[in-house]
Amino acid sequence: MTATSPDGPARDHVRVEGVSKTFRTERGSVAALRDVRFAVGRGEFVSIVGPSGSGKSTAFRIVAGLETATEGEVFVDGEPVRGPGPDRGMVFQDDALFPWRTASENVRYGLEEVGAPEGDTVAGRVGHCLSLVGLTDKADAYPKELSGGQRQRVGIARALAVDPPVLLMDEPFGSVDARTKTTLHRELLDIWAETGKTVCFVTHDIDEAVYLSDRVVVFSETPGTVLDVVSVDAERPRDRTGDAFTRTKRRVLSYFEGENEDGHGHGHA
Repeated sequence: MTATSPDGPARDHVRVEGVSKTFRTERGSVAALRDVRFAVGRGEFVSIVGPSGSGKSTAFRIVAGLETATEGEVFVDGEPVRGPGPDRGMVFQDDALFPWRTASENVRYGLEEVGAPEGDTVAGRVGHCLSLVGLTDKADAYPKELSGGQRQRVGIARALAVDPPVLLMDEPFGSVDARTKTTLHRELLDIWAETGKTVCFVTHDIDEAVYLSDRVVVFSETPGTVLDVVSVDAERPRDRTGDAFTRTKRRVLSYFEGENEDGHGHGHA
């Protein structure tokens, strides 16, 4: 890759090897993914983009361990994924907060899930994660008292609570307005730079993918397969109007406008 993560290039942290997924329905079998292959280096930020129904979220769920592949394997740190684990934090489009818990209690839930004992250490971790997302002053607020962007920040803090090496994000900013999304982009990149997490980010927004990522994995229409893995050459912080940004965005967009119909691109990971 040309643009590097905060820790620079490193060996594969997440590797998706020949993953296919077929769903059985009353009408027969439906292929969602076909021979998907890509990798994410340690500390790298990689986005997956593709048209609706391309299997992006299915791939996410397989990496997360929430779905099993029909064929192929996913490896994290060289170990096959057999289910969810504390090595992978997850953030979804729906913030999925418990309405009866305050922001701090929602963040603490992530620690409860892995059996962390109550005490000063847990309280300190919760406070640190809320600080990372800029919500220290909202610790005692309930979800109904928070804006959509603030709720997503709580979701990110909860995912970070157990300090997972890998952060998996499935269209986390898809339901917020453009201004809030721009702010969340900057905040997420600050968190990434500070924590050095490996990030795998699913989105349908090409501008978002190019702005955030070291590389962009381009999925085909269903059944989803990898058409290309595009390195983002634009320097950080990214200028959305700059030549390098525009050039990369145009290249990714070309796959959805039929300009790369052979689809076998420029370097699978």
